[in-house]
Amino acid sequence: MKFLEKYDFNKEEIADFLNNSPKKLIDAIKTNKKLVCENINYLKDLGVTNYQQIFLEYYDMFLMDHSNFVEVFSKYEPEDLIEKLKKNVRIVEYL
Repeated sequence: MKFLEKYDFNKEEIADFLNNSPKKLIDAIKTNKKLVCENINYLKDLGVTNYQQIFLEYYDMFLMDHSNFVEVFSKYEPEDLIEKLKKNVRIVEYL
């Protein structure tokens, strides 16, 4: 999961993630690293500054097909979405 360091995840966050996530999902993330990176990059490029927190709480979402991932977030006005995500990442559950 060293690839997450490229996205400003620190070693402690990665270790906590590995210790508190199901092995099956960790394996899926490792296997689909390119897709996960593509989805992280989408949020990053959109201007979402707390994408790390979103990933750590909703990591399974990052295994979605990229076009479906984009569709989830593109339904909303980017500026409003970014502001709402800054205030409370739990809104991801309702997207």
